[in-house]
Amino acid sequence: MRLNRKDILGIEDLSVEELETILSTAESFKEVSTREIKKVPTLRGKTIINLFYEASTRTRTSFEIAAKRMSADAVNISVSTSSVVKGETLKDTAKNLEAMKPDCIVIRHSSSGAPHGIAGYVGCSVINAGDGNHEHPSQALLDMLTVREHKKSLAGLKLAIIGDVKHSRVARSNIYGFTKLGASVVVCGPATMLPPGIEALGCKATVNVEDALRDADVVMMLRIQLERSKGADFPNAREYSRLYGLDDVKLRKAKKDVLILHPGPMNRGVEISAEVADGPYSLILDQVTNGVAVRMALFYLLLGTSREDAPKAI
Repeated sequence: MRLNRKDILGIEDLSVEELETILSTAESFKEVSTREIKKVPTLRGKTIINLFYEASTRTRTSFEIAAKRMSADAVNISVSTSSVVKGETLKDTAKNLEAMKPDCIVIRHSSSGAPHGIAGYVGCSVINAGDGNHEHPSQALLDMLTVREHKKSLAGLKLAIIGDVKHSRVARSNIYGFTKLGASVVVCGPATMLPPGIEALGCKATVNVEDALRDADVVMMLRIQLERSKGADFPNAREYSRLYGLDDVKLRKAKKDVLILHPGPMNRGVEISAEVADGPYSLILDQVTNGVAVRMALFYLLLGTSREDAPKAI
């Protein structure tokens, strides 16, 4: 089975059926990472280019691992060592990479819409690994997979997303994904970190952290993105932590079996305390594990030829 599309550019564009297909396929690929030899031959002969214009640890590494576990050839390009520093445009970079006949380009870029632009320039598949303040679809998919594993279904759940929503592509993708699969979403943060019109995406918004946490099934904490906000959206880290940082006391407002998520990297002691990050409800490392499986599923569904090659879920 393949997705009936060339690219994965955002959760907003995916149907409920497509989301369910990706999550189910990712579940089947999780087993590969538990094997002694962590590799399947499914995408042997395929070439995947990771083109990252922004720094990344989890996303870039898991895309690379996912490609290699599918037996594809993975090529990583750091913009700091590429022709971009000589003035090459995004379009010229894309067209030159296409001339080398890759099967997929994974791109992260600081400008919203950059992956959509590249997708229009090249004939190979394009996966958005995060574009500006727009979307981060694979992160939302791994978040949904992590919650579904523990709650069986997203329908009827309450997800609270707390922090720097204004600069978060993760928040936007998760709002789209969780609401499509039947969850309710509330976003929370200082008024300066809640973009005008965010409720049009299908969520509720509040500046009151207790309201956001009350009866929440899942809490996702967001990092303050100083590289985008320049520190202009809040007085100081200590004050922010006091009002919006998640600690054991605030967490009591949520349900007793609440799940804690964080897309990383974490600012411990700012948006989340060490006790919560390392506590029994934290699934932060589970998210990282599931990231590999989700990205394997995306490669398979875009580039594979038959689902018969996919591992069976156990």
